[in-house]
Amino acid sequence: MAEWLNDVFATYDGAIFDAMHSLAESAGGFFTPFFKLVTLLGEKGIIFFVAAIILTLFKPTRKFGVCLFGAVACGALITSVILKDLIARPRPMTDPTYAAFWQAVGSPAEDGFSFPSGHVTAVAAWATAMLLCCNKKWSWVGYIGVIVMAMARVYLIAHYASDALAGIIVGIVSGAVAYLIAGLIFKLLEKRQDNRFCSFVLGWDIRDIAKNKRD
Repeated sequence: MAEWLNDVFATYDGAIFDAMHSLAESAGGFFTPFFKLVTLLGEKGIIFFVAAIILTLFKPTRKFGVCLFGAVACGALITSVILKDLIARPRPMTDPTYAAFWQAVGSPAEDGFSFPSGHVTAVAAWATAMLLCCNKKWSWVGYIGVIVMAMARVYLIAHYASDALAGIIVGIVSGAVAYLIAGLIFKLLEKRQDNRFCSFVLGWDIRDIAKNKRD
C-alpha cells in the first residue's frame, strides 16, 4: 500500500515538496521556527484534549467539549492505531529524493510511519467540531489552522502532502461522527432530565461550584 501511494501521488507530493523547499530557500529559513512551533503545539493532539476537558467544565460549552474530545480521539484512533501501521508508509525524510530538503530545513527526525498525518488529523477534527458546534459566522476560521498545520508538516519534510490530505479527510469525518454521537448523547440526557444523574450532567457548571465554596 505504501508503494502504491508513493507511485500514485509522486507528482502531487513532489510538486508540493518543491514548492515548500523553494519557500524555505527564498525566505532564508525564516518560516522554519514558526512551523516547528506549530508542530509542537499540535503534538499528540494534547492541546485539543486539554481544551476539550476545560470546555466540558462549563454548561454553555459542554456539548462542544464532548464533541471535540470525541473528534480528536476518533481521529487519533483511525490514524495512529489503525492506518499508520496498516499502511506502513516510511517518512519522506528517509527517502533519498527528499533527504536533502529535510537537512536544509533542519527538521528533527521523527519516528513512526507517515500516512496519514496525525497532527493534521487532530487540527481538522478540532476545526470540524468547532464549525458544527459553534457560531457558523466565525467558526470556519479553524480551517485556516488546518492549512497552516498541513504546510508545517510538509515544509519540515515530516509528511508527504498526500499524508496531510488524508489527515484532513480523516479529521473532517472524525469531527462529523463525533458531532452526531454527541448530539445523540445530549438528546438522551435531555429526555431523562428527571433523572438526577442526567440533570447533573446537563446543568452543573464549575463556576457555580466555585461560587458555592466562596459563599
